[in-house]
Amino acid sequence: MGKRWVAAAVGLAGLLGTTALADSPRTWRDLNHNGVLDAYENPAVPTARRVDDLLARMTLAEKVGLMLHGTLPGQGGNPIGLGQSYDHDGAARLIGSGVNSFITRLDADPAHFAEENNAIQKIAEGTRLGIPVTISTDPRNHFEVIVGASSSGGGFSKWPEPLGLAAIGDERLVENFGRIAAREYRAVGIQMALSPQADLYTEPRWPRGNATFGSDPATVSRLAGAYVRGFQGSANGLAPGGVATVVKHWAGYGAEPEGFDGHNYYGRNAKLDAASFQRHLAAFDGPLAARSAGVMPTYVIPHGATRKGKPLPPVGGGFNRPLIEGLLRQDRHFTGLVVSDWAITNDCPEQCRAPKAEKPQGFAIAMPWGVEDMPESDRFALGANAGIDQFGGVADPAPLLAAIKAGKLSIARVNQAARRVLALKFQLGLFDNPYVDPQAAAHVLGDPAVQAQADAAQRAGQVLLENRGGLLPLRSVRKVWLSGVSADAARAAGLEPVDDIARADVALVRVATPHELLHPGAFFGSRQHEGRLDFRADDEATRTVAFAAARVPTVVAVDLDRPAVLTALKDALALNKASALFGLFGASDAVLLDLVTGKAKPQGHLPFELPSSAQAVAAQDPARSDDSRNPLYRRGAGLTYR
Repeated sequence: MGKRWVAAAVGLAGLLGTTALADSPRTWRDLNHNGVLDAYENPAVPTARRVDDLLARMTLAEKVGLMLHGTLPGQGGNPIGLGQSYDHDGAARLIGSGVNSFITRLDADPAHFAEENNAIQKIAEGTRLGIPVTISTDPRNHFEVIVGASSSGGGFSKWPEPLGLAAIGDERLVENFGRIAAREYRAVGIQMALSPQADLYTEPRWPRGNATFGSDPATVSRLAGAYVRGFQGSANGLAPGGVATVVKHWAGYGAEPEGFDGHNYYGRNAKLDAASFQRHLAAFDGPLAARSAGVMPTYVIPHGATRKGKPLPPVGGGFNRPLIEGLLRQDRHFTGLVVSDWAITNDCPEQCRAPKAEKPQGFAIAMPWGVEDMPESDRFALGANAGIDQFGGVADPAPLLAAIKAGKLSIARVNQAARRVLALKFQLGLFDNPYVDPQAAAHVLGDPAVQAQADAAQRAGQVLLENRGGLLPLRSVRKVWLSGVSADAARAAGLEPVDDIARADVALVRVATPHELLHPGAFFGSRQHEGRLDFRADDEATRTVAFAAARVPTVVAVDLDRPAVLTALKDALALNKASALFGLFGASDAVLLDLVTGKAKPQGHLPFELPSSAQAVAAQDPARSDDSRNPLYRRGAGLTYR
């Protein structure tokens, strides 16, 4: 039987829906193992008809499984998916229950990562209908790694933090980054990015701000839109070969008093007003205009937020119908997939609400804010009726089925959500071929030419704040005293590290933004940077800077994962007429040394203001951008070399 006949038969199937090709060479994936080319298996059939055909074949339990977005378990049954391989038996049980969307948190070399994801697709291919798995990930191409917010490893190219991309401010660069990162994702078998984070960074103590594009809604909108265009491969939605983005966290997440984060019970409340809320919403205009495939609502309760003059209900974003069906779908005409943030339907017992050092939270992780005392199945019903199509971080269909049986969730709503999930799988091409080439992945990831582009972005994304006495770039300097910087990197830059500062021509000190461990018993609070931002006279970093500046010209670089109060460091640097100060937003030591030695010029500008005191931080409005009194450096500050 010739290829032309096969092509004609496939085309005919587009008209008839199915055709028997038992005698032909296999030219399609027989996902339901019946020897017939069914409409949903046929690439020539329009997506809407493929979805209709598949939905008609599904049981209620299978449709409910589509509404869950679980976690691929790591080796040894690690419940949050850490490790170099999956627990294949555990994954098979989850997929067998009807769940076929999962986040991956593997840290593996590219070829093995691809093999592991292929193994997951093979398991899915053996199910009754062969529905492929959508595999998602938190960001992987930056420096910061925090479980529940970002992932590590796998040979992905290393770029500045999103704040560093905002410091550059170039849409074309962000779009190019998105295209490169998407190619790396698809090479290892990842098809969905749980990003970008279009939250407006208004509370300087908030630990999630490092993954945002800063404090200006216009900049956030512009760059988050470029991010979506790059990842999805088009300015008008998801293109073939693209990665589906899920823009987050709709909306007002950055407005949390004291910066306490919404992953934690003590951070469940945001404080807004009608005017400030509009600015938080505006930050999402760009990614929504680019037709992000998905949107993820915020965890927090948006106190003070309104729609059409009416206050939003005092429940978290995933349960907030006016926020999702009103502001997102009706007012902004969003038609894509709404994915809840993780674990919003879980129970939050005392260990979750008030963990203690002697009895820490552990894996009692839940964020059902505003509905903590509601039964689990009722939370699912409330979330689905509010507009959630897929619940993140959960994989048990029983509560949703119970809500349907109790009449609290309609079959029509389940079908609507299932249709959106399936349509995206078809758009991603997963029904036609979900497999990847492990050897190709090994070449795509770790490409030196790609990392060279990422390094150039790192150089451009750092901000020079002070250059007293024209100290930089270093020219005749040879001997350098180091603190917090790799000696090997200094040697590679042509410098000679010395242990005795008396022998040094210059000092180079790298320090982190201050933070405190205020909630050591909380799962996320023990990992997040909370509390103060100000360097103080008795801090080791301040003492180190003062020690160096009193002896030799000194360059200080501060990793600004949050807007540090640099007043004490600036005062310490005043001890020397020749000194310099950098704000860093994701840079290797090699990149920092390139800037210090003049191999590259600093080009970045602050994506937020830097306050002048702890008192100014405490007095600012958590919902409003750059509103501290007498900031030490204003948003947009940044020097370069003449």
